[in-house]
Amino acid sequence: MQAFLLSLALCFLSLSLSAQNSFIQNKVIAHRGAWKKNELPQNSIASLREAIRLGCEGSEFDVWMTADEVLVINHDADFQGLDIEHETYETLLSKKLPNGEKIPTLEEYLREGMKQKKTKLILEFKPSEISTERSERVGELAVLTVQKLQAQDWVEYITFSYEGGLKAIATDPSAKVAYLTGDKSPAELKEAGFYGFDYNFRILQLKPNWIEEARELGLTTNSWTVNDPEVMQFLLDKKIDFITTDEPETLLEMVGK
Repeated sequence: MQAFLLSLALCFLSLSLSAQNSFIQNKVIAHRGAWKKNELPQNSIASLREAIRLGCEGSEFDVWMTADEVLVINHDADFQGLDIEHETYETLLSKKLPNGEKIPTLEEYLREGMKQKKTKLILEFKPSEISTERSERVGELAVLTVQKLQAQDWVEYITFSYEGGLKAIATDPSAKVAYLTGDKSPAELKEAGFYGFDYNFRILQLKPNWIEEARELGLTTNSWTVNDPEVMQFLLDKKIDFITTDEPETLLEMVGK
């Protein structure tokens, strides 16, 4: 009897720990982290931490590759006046974010995100302004970095680079890569091996049927960058999977967190 009770207690403990380590599911993706309300730098470790604190399902961030092939986190092609693709990582360290942080590397950002298992990391690798081949290299290196850190459970990918997306999928066929540009139908994405789409909300207002088509094909659906509550509600009514927003607090209230 005691053995049975002990076994039962361990079972409940295991289920409890499993629940504590499960990722949140509330559709809310914080765009470049949760930065706006508290005026944090976009794509900073601080904005990632705030997205996690809020309880967002995901925190999106942008990845560029330096001239010496270091992957760093920044939205624009330049960082504090330095062209990322034409500068070395060491050169970028001469500048700081407004809160004093240095520009995060992808490894540093992933390691920070992996300290928890509530909020997913939505990795956008940016198309190169130099060449398609370089876009493909960024996609490949992003996947290899995630594999190196064994961060697959945390990371999903998005990209405007169709070729880069295909390279990421070829590097790891299990990688969850969604396409951003909006020029491919759900059927085309499914055939190419993409995991889903993440399209501008205006495209989905014109083609709301794509959400249902994607769902029927087993693809995920996301939309950017949605800051208007009316548009949020439109997408929620269409049963979209995720919504990417600069206003995660507003969307969290709407979905009841």
